[in-house]
Amino acid sequence: MGISERKERQRAELRERILKAAREMVVREGFAALSMRKLAEAIEYAPATLYLHFENRDEIARELSVRGFQQLLEYLAPAGQVEEPVERLTAAARAYVRFGLEQPETYRLIFMEDPKLTTALFGEGQDDAGAKAFAFLVQPLEELKAAGRLAADSDTRQLAEVFWAGVHGIVSLKITCAGFQGTEADVLASTLVTTFFHGLPGLTGAQRPST
Repeated sequence: MGISERKERQRAELRERILKAAREMVVREGFAALSMRKLAEAIEYAPATLYLHFENRDEIARELSVRGFQQLLEYLAPAGQVEEPVERLTAAARAYVRFGLEQPETYRLIFMEDPKLTTALFGEGQDDAGAKAFAFLVQPLEELKAAGRLAADSDTRQLAEVFWAGVHGIVSLKITCAGFQGTEADVLASTLVTTFFHGLPGLTGAQRPST
């Protein structure tokens, strides 16, 4: 291995060390506690060294969020192979909940810590991690609309937001209210999908609320 390759590897290793320390700090103390000075102390380097890798703490936060969303997309990927749209959303809901419960620290970091961690990920670009995750929910609804299975004037993005709010609520409830011995999260995810598409069981048209 040449000198340049060795230096590049060392640079990459230090960058990963910084990100690991930052993630642990945010999970342990919250985003407000994250600072370049405290990070430098944690990895035992001078603060100036960190600025060779990241412009500021916001850049570190964005990188942590991007990685968290990428991990979420990995969980969702198998559901993307399901052809039938409703079944795909069911699989996506279960995968989302599984991600949140298996990776609670990451979930808290990207969804429950500070808006700064996610705001920059929902831009107009299709390559934005947040945009990709949201598109995963919008696409099946678009397919249902195109097939005439949803009303022609349906707002698929709005419906996707409602669906996302539902699965986010399930994960948040299980993470923050662990003492509440309710229904298993996977069952809640399936119930959410059923209710989302078919309404409350036994609720007649006359009883449905006006909008």
